[in-house]
Formats: sequence, C-alpha cells, structure tokens
Amino acid sequence: MNAVKAAVTTGKDDRIPPRERLLATASELFYRQGIRAVGVESIAEAAGTNKMTLYRHFSSKDELIAEYLRRVAGETLEGWRALAAKFPRDPRAQLLAWVKDTVGHLASGEERGCPMANAAVELPEKDHPARRVIEEFKNQQRNYLIDLCREANLSEPELLADELFLLFEGAQVTAQSMGPQGLGARVLRMAETLIKSHEA
Repeated sequence: MNAVKAAVTTGKDDRIPPRERLLATASELFYRQGIRAVGVESIAEAAGTNKMTLYRHFSSKDELIAEYLRRVAGETLEGWRALAAKFPRDPRAQLLAWVKDTVGHLASGEERGCPMANAAVELPEKDHPARRVIEEFKNQQRNYLIDLCREANLSEPELLADELFLLFEGAQVTAQSMGPQGLGARVLRMAETLIKSHEA
C-alpha cells in the first residue's frame, strides 16, 4: 500500500487511451528514476506518443506530477478499502494487516520508498501543485490510523498512530540508505510491541 504499481507496460498500445498510457508511464519513471531526472520528452517517448499529446492531456509537467501522486493516493485508498472488506468490523485485524503488508513491501527489496515522501524531498516549493496532494495524503493516512487505533480500543490512539506512522516513515528511508536485509522482521517486532503497549 505504500508503493506505486505500474498499471501498464510502457510503449505504444492503441488499446490503452493516450492519457492513461502517459500517466502510467510517468508514474513508473517518476518512481523508479526520480521526478527531477525525468523529462516530458522521455515520458512521451516511453509511452509511444509525443510532447504535443502529453500537453493536450496535462497542462504542464507539474500538473502531471500532481496527477501521478493523486494516482498513488487512490491506489492506497483502494488498499485500505480492501483491508476493510477482508476484515469487516475488525479494526485491530485491519491495523495488523496494514502493518504486515507494509513490512512486506519493506522486506521485498523491490521498492524505492514512499512515492509521496520521495516527491516531497524533490519538490520543496510550497506552491507546487503536488505539495497539497502530498500533505493531504499524509494527513489522511495519519487520520486513518488514528481511527483504526481508536476503534480497536487501543489507548492514546493519536499517539499510537503517530508512533506507527513515524516508525514506517523512518523504516522506508532506512531501507533505501542501508538496505532491507533483516529490516522487515525488526520493524514488525517494533510495531507489534507498540500496539501491545497501548492495549487497555
């Protein structure tokens, strides 16, 4: 739930509308190579189209970046909905499933961290259209955790949500800087200990 997923392979495929092809291609390139490192020409070429078509669908690269992050937010929301459907009326099970899912991404070694956090580092300008998307997403994630902790009758739900949130934010950075070896098991143990410490 913390990583962007490539919706389609890059390249021209007339069965996929140009806008979707461009967005899927940009999402993959932005996540794997970095937002600043990827230009609109590279995106258009990889999507099997051209800059004119890209600008027909997105007014600027900045708007394409914001749309990429909205896409990430939407995929994450779908992940939360899937957990709610899998564990209906069981917020504790949803919380633990989220922890294990996130740990699984960390341990896989295939991820490049949180797309939102990566974008925040690359886009320090407060007036960039993507900044609002990032801030709203992170606040939404925190609030979702608070609600689950509260509904699971765990004490100090806001504090626990912050502890878990910060643990995983830090773990994703650690995975990028030091590698994922053994990290998943350590983070899972820490998260379970945190949750247990808030049991009523």
